[in-house]
Amino acid sequence: MVSITAKIVATAHSTPEKVMTNFDLEKIVDTSDEWIKSRTGISQRYVVGNDEASSDISTSVAKKLLIKSGLSADEIDVIIIGTVTPDHFTPSTAAIVQNNIKASNAWGFDLSAACSGYIYGLETGSAFIRSGLYKNVMVIGVDTMTSILDFQDRDTCVIFGDGGGGAILQGTQNNHGIIDSLLHMDGSGGKYLIVPGGGSRLPASKKSVENREHFIKQDGKTVFKHAVRGMANVSAEILSKNNLTGDDISLFIPHQANKRIIDAAAEKCGISKDKVLINIDRYGNTTAGTIAIALSEAVENKKINDGDYVLLSSFGAGFTWGSILVKWNLS
Repeated sequence: MVSITAKIVATAHSTPEKVMTNFDLEKIVDTSDEWIKSRTGISQRYVVGNDEASSDISTSVAKKLLIKSGLSADEIDVIIIGTVTPDHFTPSTAAIVQNNIKASNAWGFDLSAACSGYIYGLETGSAFIRSGLYKNVMVIGVDTMTSILDFQDRDTCVIFGDGGGGAILQGTQNNHGIIDSLLHMDGSGGKYLIVPGGGSRLPASKKSVENREHFIKQDGKTVFKHAVRGMANVSAEILSKNNLTGDDISLFIPHQANKRIIDAAAEKCGISKDKVLINIDRYGNTTAGTIAIALSEAVENKKINDGDYVLLSSFGAGFTWGSILVKWNLS
């Protein structure tokens, strides 16, 4: 029996029009361009307008994916959206996007894994394709992080931005596509990166609003330490598992949270700097959107060729982390 793998047949990304630079942030919070760049590598980020939400960015991505893949909306079987900033608790952002693009035959859902949302989504979509039950799966990673940022907290508000990207997966039998994944979760780390209010544990109230419990809270030093170790180790592990080294990787696309974390992960895997895609300087940390945006840019800029090994790696709240190994397929 010939095994089926999931290949990526189209990629796309979208951001809001508005740009917020570090100099803009200097006017809002006690920080500086030099401080932000030296600690994170970020120069600017995109931010939504008052009438924009995650479904708007996702819908833009979805429409681009349909054009690039040559598929009609009716041909999409499943829509998976990785996000921690859905438009609403219910309906799902996936349902809103399904309606917006008129994908009448699709079902879908939102997936919450923070910065690992996109690679969790890719592996989930890949499993649907491998099952043989579905032909076209749309996976989107998106976040509107400014909706949960406290602009009085300079340690978090300078890091994040808004945006998203996605891919369409189809089956192949030529040993290309998503060939392996290693995904992990350690819930004991959840308290270090959390939005305390708004859920069933702490429903919205006058007190929760006054205490600013609906914004993201982060223990930066603890998250940094775990992110460096988690992303570096899982990336090295998936290479070893597949008898590959850093020299075999054509492009490494890590989660864009912090340039120092990215550098540490690449060094651990023996991947040279020229093979590491970094765009955090222009986008900031878009959470589930970072790898999706970066992969889409890499395809647009023809940085990936047929047969190339591409390594994706992430670390996020939960804690969640993991890597996906792709053997690129252009045909």
